[in-house]
This record gives sequence, structure tokens and C-alpha cells, in this order.
Amino acid sequence: MRWTWPWQRIPRVAPTNELISISDPALASYFNVQPNYSGVPVSESTALGISAFFRAVTLISTTIAGLPLKTYRDTVDGQRQRLTSWLDNPGGVDGQTPFEWKETCLLHLLLHGNTYLKHVFNVGGALIGAVPIHPLCVAPEWEKDAAGRYTGRKLFRATLDNGRVRTFTEAEMTQVMGPSLDGLRGLSILGVARNSLGTTIAGDRAAAKMFKNGALISGLVTPEDDLEEDEAEAVKAGLDSRTAGWENAGSIAFVSRKLNFTPWTMSAEDAQFLQSRQFQIEEIARWTGVAPHLLMQTEKQTSWGTGVAEQNRGLGRFTLSGWTGRFEQRLSLTLSRPTFCEFEYAGLERPTPEQEIDLLIKQVNAGLLTLNEARRIRNLPPVPGGDVLRVGGVALADLDVEPPVPQEANA
Repeated sequence: MRWTWPWQRIPRVAPTNELISISDPALASYFNVQPNYSGVPVSESTALGISAFFRAVTLISTTIAGLPLKTYRDTVDGQRQRLTSWLDNPGGVDGQTPFEWKETCLLHLLLHGNTYLKHVFNVGGALIGAVPIHPLCVAPEWEKDAAGRYTGRKLFRATLDNGRVRTFTEAEMTQVMGPSLDGLRGLSILGVARNSLGTTIAGDRAAAKMFKNGALISGLVTPEDDLEEDEAEAVKAGLDSRTAGWENAGSIAFVSRKLNFTPWTMSAEDAQFLQSRQFQIEEIARWTGVAPHLLMQTEKQTSWGTGVAEQNRGLGRFTLSGWTGRFEQRLSLTLSRPTFCEFEYAGLERPTPEQEIDLLIKQVNAGLLTLNEARRIRNLPPVPGGDVLRVGGVALADLDVEPPVPQEANA
């Protein structure tokens, strides 16, 4: 038997091209790098374990997923024509439903700042769908030509489910970026907000430790005389039977021993701990742009009224529109010009039934809508003679005037 050195007995592992994201918490743990001030790793699973954060990201993603994503084309006469495209079923024939597809794409964008969509083509080379790939499995880079000069285009090195690493071009993969500092990749909220989220996770763990190991008693009873263990158990059982429970409410407790009772109250440190946990909900609201009352925190405001209604409308105007605008402009590039896609906010911004009926009556009387068009909005069947525009109840043809021509708004 041939003698070998100990290091020669270590099995050799063939090198692989598997990519590891620098944002992977396991990589920071391997190099003993503290991920944030609290020392708690922030990842998808730990961040989504925060109830307020889970509520915020799912509220944004599911709300946008419920909006219709429609394809349009502007005609020469200034009208907008509805068209069909691959975005009507973006997950492909056997892929996700449109709601699931939009929800997954939004979650990738919200959590990691990027959404990567691998194009699916039919036998004729036409785009028929796009498969979302997890952002941690894709590494974007700038493309270089044979001379080593940057071309301005991107390449995407992706690790697929079978473990193979494949490079995609911009014609084969679409990237939807969040806020970006370099134009190559978007900022991940898990990375930017890791200190706030880490503090919240640490607070949850501290609360769990407090409930597990902390003293959660109503008071402390000490006898003036020394008692044996069995006597102390009998005194405790007697106190519980005479004071605890709803059946002893309002009754008089009789104790035959001299006992001193010290109530166990919450300390100032414990109260400050609870306030800090409530503050974390406001921090998550600031990071995600979701109002605190939508995260079920209503201590500082009422849960009804016009103020809350305006905040709900502001969610679509100031928060959702920023995310949908990124998808609209990027996905429109996959369509042939002048075709474009757009999320329809009409259902989300729909007024109350009373307000909607009053608005429709005014539009019909002003000649902006016909009676049947207004009935169609209210899901009502058409009526005979309801396709004529009327002003004040009089048909436009009887007024001997031309219908109003819409003018472009001033810039």
C-alpha cells in the first residue's frame, strides 16, 4: 500500500460555474460578516415573517395583480384601440394564471428590486409568454464586443432549475428594475432596509423569549411565617380557588394566614419595548409607502371618514403607480410599435355607488355619454333609443349643433 500525505487524501471537487449572489445571507454568514446592526440575518423568509411587512408587500402585489393589464394602440384619428397580445395570458399556455404571474413579478420587484422574465417563443418565433426567474438566480452584466468595449446592452447569467448556467440576451430576457443607482440592477428593499427589518426581527425574537422565559404573573405572595413546601402549595391552591376565575368576581376572599401581596406590574422598560415594536410598523409603512391604517394600526387615527378614503386613493396615486409604470414601459418594449400596454385603474378608483350614479347622470345630461353607455357601466341591459347623445334631455340632432370635439389639454 502506497503511503500518502494527509492532504492528498482529501477528495477533489470539480469546479462549477454555479453563481452565488452577493446578497445571499449565507455568503455573509460564511465570511462572518454582520448583516446589519442587530446581527440578525434579513432574508425573504425572515422579512416576510414580520406581519406588517408581509401585509404591506402582499397588499401592493395583490392589488396590482387584480388590475387588468391591457394592450392598446393609438389610431390616426386619435382614438385608442384595444388589441390582444401575449400579455393577456403572460404565463404562457401551461404557466401561471395572469393574477399569479403579476403577483410573482411584483413580489420579486418589491423584495429584490428586480424582476427577470425569460421569454417563451412558439415554433414561429413569436413571443407567447414569459417565465419569472428568481432574482437571486440571475446576475446582470454589461455586454462587451470583441474589442472589450461596452455595447450598452445587457447580458443575464441565470442559474436554471436543472443547475445549468445560461446566458440570456435582452432579446431573450426582460428585466424590470426598481430604483437603481447604476442602471444595471435595482435596489433591493431587503438590502436597503436591512437595519430596520433586522431590528424588527430581533424585537420579535426578544418578545418570544420574554413570553417563553419571562415572569408573566399577576403578583407575588410572601408569608410572614416559614412554610414547608407542601404547606406553600396548599396556600397557593387556596388563593387560586378563592381569587382566580370569573366565578370569584365580586366575592370576598378569606385567607387564614398572614400573607403579603406585591402586585407585579409592567416596568417602564417593558412599556418602552412595546412602544418600540409599534414604531417598527410605522417604519415599514415608510419603507413600503403603505399607510399605517392599511397595516391594521389605527391607534393614531379613526378607521373611517373622508380622511382615510383620501389616503386609500393616495395609495394608487403615490405608491402603486410607481410600480405599475415600470412594468408598463418595460413590457411595452416587447410589443410591436405603436402598441403599448397599460394597467387599468378604473376598478380600483371607482367611487361609491351613490357618487357613480350621480356622475353618470351628469355625464348623460351633458351629452358626454349615451344612456346605454351609462347603463353598460352599471351592468344594466340597453334600452331602445338609448344610443343617442342628449343634452338636457334633448337629442343633439334636434339642437342643430355638431357634437363637441375633444381638445388636447394644455401642457
